[in-house]
Amino acid sequence: MQWLVVRLGRRLVSLFASDTVLHDGLVLPAKHLRSCGRKFRHDEYFLASAQAEADRLVERLGLTASSRLLDVGCGVGRLALGILRRIGAIKAYRGIDVDKEAIRWCQWHITSQHPAFQFFPVNVEHPRYNPRGKKADTRFSLPFNDGEFDVIYVYSVLSHMLPKDIELYLAEFQRLLSPSGKVFLTAFVEEDVPKVAVNPTGYRKTKWVGPLHCVRYSKGFFESLLVGSGFRTEGFSYAAETDGQSAFYIVRGNPGGI
Repeated sequence: MQWLVVRLGRRLVSLFASDTVLHDGLVLPAKHLRSCGRKFRHDEYFLASAQAEADRLVERLGLTASSRLLDVGCGVGRLALGILRRIGAIKAYRGIDVDKEAIRWCQWHITSQHPAFQFFPVNVEHPRYNPRGKKADTRFSLPFNDGEFDVIYVYSVLSHMLPKDIELYLAEFQRLLSPSGKVFLTAFVEEDVPKVAVNPTGYRKTKWVGPLHCVRYSKGFFESLLVGSGFRTEGFSYAAETDGQSAFYIVRGNPGGI
């Protein structure tokens, strides 16, 4: 219950505290709105990490001012702020999240100044982040058109999902991605572990608390989910992301171009 108490405490704070801070000439979400770990509550770290993510997408996925990008689990707009600082406006940025409060912040403070950056709440069920949402099934669909995006960014989202839900999202990514589009995602993966483990005891010396705080996969099984959904891995970086998650850079098609 500790994780739930913390979330409720943040909501109470949000009723009375300012929802922004000004750092280095940029409006950032207030610290109590940043749910991505303690380090991100430091303004310097938050902005530096935002800029680093934008740089990553430029260098590894070819993000340019003419790109169309989908940010899955956008939170309070960390990536959007990084893109605006590093590149400026791009052709289209769409952010989605189950957290309505985060979406409202982004709409008020980002979209109002940068209309190409739009944010949408998605009421899909998640035991940890949106337990009262609508359960995803084979009819699951995000509110966008086929082939609408050149880049899909999924940071610390699949790391809290079970296989069936991951497969639903991967199927959507196939539908939404342009023929030459690319996806960046993170996940907890290891060699020589069970296929799937929820909140594994002692993993990375962390006490995982609450529903789906950490869903760890064997690397081989996770890669089989990607291949089974029609993706192949172009790049992989082990345990280089938040809390020891690994980074995957994936594109359409199985090895050999099938």
